[in-house]
Amino acid sequence: MRITELRRRLIEHFGENWAPSYSKDFAFAELGGQTIDQALDMGMEPADIWRAVLRHNPEIKPELH
Repeated sequence: MRITELRRRLIEHFGENWAPSYSKDFAFAELGGQTIDQALDMGMEPADIWRAVLRHNPEIKPELH
């Protein structure tokens, strides 16, 4: 998965206004206590980040899995 695809999925689920805030403010234990933005800056794989998002948001529609 590319970063652009991760961002697209975040926007599709959380909305254009909320997705950027979610990416910079919500820390995930699965990402070593980092936010999505921090994890990307550290070079983590977008697919691994997306899996963490899915674990915390089971209501995400299956088409985005």
